Amino acid sequence: MFLMIVIAAVVILALMMIAIYNRLVGMRQTVNQGLADIDAQLRQRHDLIPNLVASVKGYAAHEKETFDAVIAARNRAEAGGGIDPAAEAGLGAALGKLIALAEAYPDLKASANFQSLQGELADVEDKLAAARRALNAAVARYNAGRESFPAVLFASAFGFQAAEMPRIGESESAVALPPKVEF
Repeated sequence: MFLMIVIAAVVILALMMIAIYNRLVGMRQTVNQGLADIDAQLRQRHDLIPNLVASVKGYAAHEKETFDAVIAARNRAEAGGGIDPAAEAGLGAALGKLIALAEAYPDLKASANFQSLQGELADVEDKLAAARRALNAAVARYNAGRESFPAVLFASAFGFQAAEMPRIGESESAVALPPKVEF
């Protein structure tokens, strides 16, 4: 009788450990998916920038310094090979200058191509913000699941480390708002 109780307790403990492990794996995958979503949005943002710069160049060719700064910031952000908060902050600041430059050229603001590109960029910025919010939520759920009882007893032994909340630079947090699109 005692042996059956011990065997039942071991089986229940094993099933509980399997359930905890599977739940933590699922949450860790959600965090990884969140990082991949942000990376995809950043890549789309980087792909839009040359088109936006080319559109503005036609109207304000003498603003070469601003164009060069935007392209250089884009190249630094792409060269990082991942999510580099400092490079993304620099890119956001450079994009802000480019959008501000467009305000000085009424013909450019009226350009359908520029309007379309600016709208696409605003859409990408919105998606990027949503992806960041989703990642923050996934990291919070994962860390809470990892630190809750009884998972806290096994998480480290299974190799589940705490996930870090992504940090953005102060300069990016002020610029991370989507560009203002006026019609």
